[in-house]
Amino acid sequence: MSATADVAYDADDELGPIDYIVVEFPAGERRITGDALAELAALAADGTIRVLDLVIVHKGEDGSIEVDEIEDHDDLGELGALAAGFAEVLAEQDLLDVAAAMEPGSSAGILVWENTWAAPFAAAVRRNGGQLIASGRIPTQALIAALTSEGE
Repeated sequence: MSATADVAYDADDELGPIDYIVVEFPAGERRITGDALAELAALAADGTIRVLDLVIVHKGEDGSIEVDEIEDHDDLGELGALAAGFAEVLAEQDLLDVAAAMEPGSSAGILVWENTWAAPFAAAVRRNGGQLIASGRIPTQALIAALTSEGE
């Protein structure tokens, strides 16, 4: 994902690590609503994360693409107050790349967030001359499978 934020930051700002996820919903399946949005709003409200962008991409059966900006929806509940502060970091190419990986007829939610809980640590590392040279994620399913096979 590229970072084309509408928000400018000073090099001395405390920024935590930035992450993103893409969650695809096959044709006819539920969308990102209710419980998931409430949990996201709670994480942002308690300062654990700061939502930078949240977009829904719909891919038609014919391959056409429709993008819904979350802040354009009226029924966001607790997340509505956060939408006004989105930095909108996703570029058009990011959305096209996601759409290319999607199945026809599906929808996907793209969430970009800052791990604000880690910002003071990250700033201290930068002040001490450190720099991030690698980052990654271990998929939850892979960890569960590994732990399960160890117990057998």
